[in-house]
Amino acid sequence: MRERIIQNLSTRFGFYADLIDQVDDDAIGATTEVPRSRPLHAHLWCVVGSRESYASALAAGEWQGWGSSLKQFDQAAIREKLASSADQLRDAIDGVSDWTDERERLLAEIAEHEVMHEGQIIRLMFALKKELPESSAWAVCG
Repeated sequence: MRERIIQNLSTRFGFYADLIDQVDDDAIGATTEVPRSRPLHAHLWCVVGSRESYASALAAGEWQGWGSSLKQFDQAAIREKLASSADQLRDAIDGVSDWTDERERLLAEIAEHEVMHEGQIIRLMFALKKELPESSAWAVCG
């Protein structure tokens, strides 16, 4: 099961990389009129921070706290942080030699987090009438 979760995470990494490559600057900061609507950059700030935080937790074997290094919200900065945070998480996963119950839980949580934001982003992009990358299998449902 762990290997399947890791494969699925890699798929999510591809979606987020494809997404930032195809959105325009307007979409990065746009929101909808739905209460508590968050712009794309806010979702990606959280994705980056969670990848970084879960990478630290997986390496340590326990939660170390949360933080995001994404401080600039232009396309280039977001692209760079999505890539570096994906690499950090991959490296942390590859570095685990003792898969304890806690590490298994952390891995499942970060996978769930990636999917949860992908769903929110799909809904946001649909509401904004923006195209989604083909790497989002969820966007073609229905």
